[in-house]
Amino acid sequence: MPELKILPSNVANMIAAGEVVQRPSSVVKELMENAVDAGALSVSVIIIDAGRTLIRVIDNGCGMSPEEAILCFERHATSKIATAEDLSNISSFGFRGEALASIAAVAEVTLRTCREGDELGTEVVFADSKLVSRTETASPVGSSFSVRNLFYNIPARRKFLKSDNVEFRHIVEEFVRVALTRPDIAFSLVHNGRDIHILKPAKSLKFRVLDLLGNNVAKDVVDINQQTTLFKLSGYLGRPDSARKMLGNQFFFVNGRYFRSSYLHKAVMKAYEEFVPEGLTPPYFLYFETDPRSVDVNISPNKSEVKFEDESLVFQMLYACVRETLGRNSFGASLDFDTEGMVDLPVLGKSFDEYRNTTAPAVGIDPNYNPFDSSFENPFGSAQSEKDWQSPASQSQAPQDSSRPGSFTPYYGPGEAVERRDDYGKLFETKIMPSTQTIFVQDRYIATNAKSGLMLVHVRRAFERILYERFLGAIAEGEHVSQVSLFPEQIQVGVENRLLLDEHAETLADLGFDIAPLGDDSIVVNAVPDGFSCESGKVQKMVADIIFILAEGKHSLAATMQSSMAEKFAAMGAASAKTPSSSFEAQRLIDSLFATGNAEFTPRGKRIVTIVTVDDIDKKFQ
Repeated sequence: MPELKILPSNVANMIAAGEVVQRPSSVVKELMENAVDAGALSVSVIIIDAGRTLIRVIDNGCGMSPEEAILCFERHATSKIATAEDLSNISSFGFRGEALASIAAVAEVTLRTCREGDELGTEVVFADSKLVSRTETASPVGSSFSVRNLFYNIPARRKFLKSDNVEFRHIVEEFVRVALTRPDIAFSLVHNGRDIHILKPAKSLKFRVLDLLGNNVAKDVVDINQQTTLFKLSGYLGRPDSARKMLGNQFFFVNGRYFRSSYLHKAVMKAYEEFVPEGLTPPYFLYFETDPRSVDVNISPNKSEVKFEDESLVFQMLYACVRETLGRNSFGASLDFDTEGMVDLPVLGKSFDEYRNTTAPAVGIDPNYNPFDSSFENPFGSAQSEKDWQSPASQSQAPQDSSRPGSFTPYYGPGEAVERRDDYGKLFETKIMPSTQTIFVQDRYIATNAKSGLMLVHVRRAFERILYERFLGAIAEGEHVSQVSLFPEQIQVGVENRLLLDEHAETLADLGFDIAPLGDDSIVVNAVPDGFSCESGKVQKMVADIIFILAEGKHSLAATMQSSMAEKFAAMGAASAKTPSSSFEAQRLIDSLFATGNAEFTPRGKRIVTIVTVDDIDKKFQ
């Protein structure tokens, strides 16, 4: 057995950094939380190359002395706790003193800080857990942390970072979580010189939600405000009709700290059981205020999880609170009372009836009029003779066709006759013959003749198989057919989802989607693949489904992800496809189906075509 020894402090810090600093977003989270703990009223986050090159967090908090500027990089250096009892009464974000030591172990860190009343500030530089330099410098009150070349001394960790879009999406997630805890603080986020979020101090939490996530989210929530024996619950619940397939905009906070809890999420979803279909998730922003001694925030290295003293009771109370709030609110279709731009109707005075004509106009009636009396004067004042109003059979002047006894030729004028064709009148046949080729069954099935009986085709599943093979070919060869929307649809999707769509822009273009960015949190849908609907409501649902598909498959291998994406896009397109409305369209669908590699089953193994034999039909009549 090798000899026991104590690890060097820099190696121990690198090991600890593996738990605290997992990616650039971890650094952003820790530095933003430290800024809030320092009493800052303004926090600025500047990112270059999704945090690989630079992460800078600037605050106007209390600042630090020259000695504290060095001491803060030591492990377990903290001003939040002093005794074991303090662990049960934590009200700040940070308290263990591990964040800065872990960051300095895997990056080059420069700190500039100054306290109120100090003439000069302090600048310290750390790398590989070692102090490189300390100098006095001019600095505003507060602190500025610059983290450069993250994981420069751990190439394996740096190699396994994801693309810039993925890493920056994680940074945005952490930024949003901290910004939602303190609406009274101004926050800003800049990436590669571009402003992503510029948040001024908000009047209320709802204004902060509006600034961060957009009006699409803020308008679809209702207030929740409940007081129980264990906690006070406040925040917002999403309207049931705002529920979506993908997880997003679900937030739990306790005493101002964000946390994740799949257990409490189940309590919320249980309360929504009768309001939303299975598989959909509404947004919610739930803030717990409770005695710090009844919740343990020290069970996770990155402090993203907490444990309540009696979780089962919290579960039941949360369920009851959400259920009661949903019961008190009406979730029917809202009325739009926005009258901006509408024409004002004149207001009628109380004396209006005295001057208006209230006498109904007289109606003239001729009681002697008989429309069947041929002697009645022609109402059109025409000079035509009476014979022109008689039936063709009674017109003696109409020449008869001697070759067809009993037939007649319509009379067009003296000496004028038109030879009658054998197919005369077929263009205007009043007897409608049913189609013998295809029959539609409740817009869900197509029934057509087959050699052994009757063939039934499931319309939606047929579309799914056709679109699946079309999408696979588009991904492999880059060939697609798009239909351009007459009125491009503008949709607000949020910063994180915009980055997700940007990440997969090439794949979406290969499939036939023409989606252009608009600002930092919106897109414009100019075209969709052939077979998809261009209707406004369906386009918005389509975009939500696309985001769900992309987010769900982000960790898959490339080939598996392509097949999975093609399958899910095909199912989405089939759900919004237009049902054939004529025999021609039905036949074209059947021809396209049998041109695929497998006309019997969908990519998910569902049957598309079945044959009802004559024997099966005979049994129905026995």
